[in-house]
Amino acid sequence: MHRFALLILLALALLLPGCGYNEMQKNEEAVTRAWADVEATYQRRADLIPNLVETVKGYAAHEKETLQAVTDARARVGQVTLKPGELGDAARMQQFQEAQGNLAGALSRLLVVAENYPDLKANQNFRDLQHQLEGTENRINVARQRYNEAVQVFNTSIRVFPNNLTNSFLLKLERKEPFKADAGAATAPKVNF
Repeated sequence: MHRFALLILLALALLLPGCGYNEMQKNEEAVTRAWADVEATYQRRADLIPNLVETVKGYAAHEKETLQAVTDARARVGQVTLKPGELGDAARMQQFQEAQGNLAGALSRLLVVAENYPDLKANQNFRDLQHQLEGTENRINVARQRYNEAVQVFNTSIRVFPNNLTNSFLLKLERKEPFKADAGAATAPKVNF
């Protein structure tokens, strides 16, 4: 009898590692981690995109303001003309000089922007935003694929023999759902500025 009990214990010891208990636990944790990566990537997008959009708006607004100042100053210069007969009029001369000074100041600001920040162009910022959007969407796609791979490994591990017996009697783990595309996901999203 003692010998029979020893054989049963030895058989259980040999079969226990093959029951898949630890493997299923590890696979379930991998699914949980992969989903956390998906959520983190979505959060990255939620955090990144509004900041990038505001940055681009800020740069574009700065350039727009500078260019608008040049345009307005140029228009004022065109409105303040001095005829040879008015050259002795101090008030008209003051108006003319102010208009020219405003244009010079606007041009100086534009030149400072161009000299100090040669890469600070709205189109470059828009290209950067486009690249960041593309990169973020690629990260989301990779995270989704990794999640689906982890789900496949987990679901397989709870269904194959002898793991399915261990799961049925001990763990009772449920299958995980893979990521599925939203309805209409085949249509590319539109970005409006």
